[in-house]
Amino acid sequence: MGNSNYLYLQFADVIEKQIKSGLLNVGDKLPSIREVCAETGYSMSTVSKAYYEVESRSLIESRPQSGYYVSNISARIITEPSASTPILSVENIEREDLVDLVYGDMRKKDLTMLSLGFPSNELLPIAKLNKGMVQAMRQLPNSGTSYEEIQGNSNLRKEIARWSFTWGGSLTEDDIITTPGCISAISDCLLTLTKPGDTIITESPVYFGILQLARSLGLYVMELPTNMTTGIELEAVKKTLASNKVKACVLMSNFSNPSGSMMPNEHKQEVVRLMDFYNVPLIEDDIHSDLYFGASRPTSCKTYDQSGIVLSCSSVSKTLAPGYRVGWVSPGKFKKEILRTKLYHTISSPTITHEVVGDFLKNGRYENHLRKIRQILNRNCNNYINTVLESFPAGTKVSQPQGGFFLWVELDKKIDTAAFYHLALQHNISIAPGRIFSFQDQFSNCMRLSFGLPWTNELRESIRTLGRLAAKQL
Repeated sequence: MGNSNYLYLQFADVIEKQIKSGLLNVGDKLPSIREVCAETGYSMSTVSKAYYEVESRSLIESRPQSGYYVSNISARIITEPSASTPILSVENIEREDLVDLVYGDMRKKDLTMLSLGFPSNELLPIAKLNKGMVQAMRQLPNSGTSYEEIQGNSNLRKEIARWSFTWGGSLTEDDIITTPGCISAISDCLLTLTKPGDTIITESPVYFGILQLARSLGLYVMELPTNMTTGIELEAVKKTLASNKVKACVLMSNFSNPSGSMMPNEHKQEVVRLMDFYNVPLIEDDIHSDLYFGASRPTSCKTYDQSGIVLSCSSVSKTLAPGYRVGWVSPGKFKKEILRTKLYHTISSPTITHEVVGDFLKNGRYENHLRKIRQILNRNCNNYINTVLESFPAGTKVSQPQGGFFLWVELDKKIDTAAFYHLALQHNISIAPGRIFSFQDQFSNCMRLSFGLPWTNELRESIRTLGRLAAKQL
């Protein structure tokens, strides 16, 4: 961040913190650009770009011939969604039909797709990836038609290991096994560590893909109480591990899907300590951690793993190329077993796409891309929150994620978002009903919105339409 090209982002973050902390109030005038330059030594370009960035986050507004002022939007009181209170049991209720409907929306081209969490094509460096594909076919033996070694592309594993320094990891290329995506990595972990009839624990709400995967493997899922800001509640983890036969824990510690929660560092440390004490493997879904909105990437549970109890799973499906199916797992002390599972179920990862991503991670290209997409997602998140607050019925609660793709919205209890999903479809809008993120009878009045689409007036109007539809249900 010391680079002058990105100093404006650092300054923009400082202004945002001052507004959100109350140091700057609605209507306060910000110092002029010349005044800031004289006081800080920043260039006019840096200050101008910083003010423009904060304005794009809807926190300040420019008034002609007058300057910049803190906007009214910044004063809106955001009520965060309620913590979950699942029953501590392993009762499972059918959700497959609703999940199938949401996934089926991917085939429809005329929908405003707020339901599924992946970046829009407009946010991806497709031209650069295409060049990389041509280069990979030229440099790979047999143009990439041969199987990879079982552990995966050496070039990719080396770059992932190098990248691990961003979250305090010290991985080597030998610590990593590649997979066809993050869910494949999690699947390999569960296949290795559990058998039908075993119980796993998760946060609640939890990504529906984890629930469906667990069910397909014959596992029981115990959902634990979760705070929508700080993640899974530690006391519930302690009690559950002490009194139940738990085979594995599956957590998304950073920017959880769907709540957007992020566990504080001390919570991550304590969870790892508990898993180590009870010898329960922790499968960490770390797929969103590079999409942070702050100054630096948050640590992961894997950061604090000394014994190898954490199996860290990730991919570039949310940041670079969803269809390339490039994922990996750092399996800790379970490497030998995970390798065997991969051999039995996959044999090899896709050769060409893994080579392309390995090359893309080199020479700062990935970081440059991430810097751009993080800025866009941060702006989108603020625009979504502001539009929801101005358009939805009074009493609507909304999360304030510090990264990732998702906004968790809690509506009045009279509104059933499973029925609301069908109503929104009539207006060519697809949402993800809260019901699909739990096996239990909860979150029926909640929904997940993805902010991975480019922000446009049409998108704003779609969210306003959802607000009007919600008001009519009351």
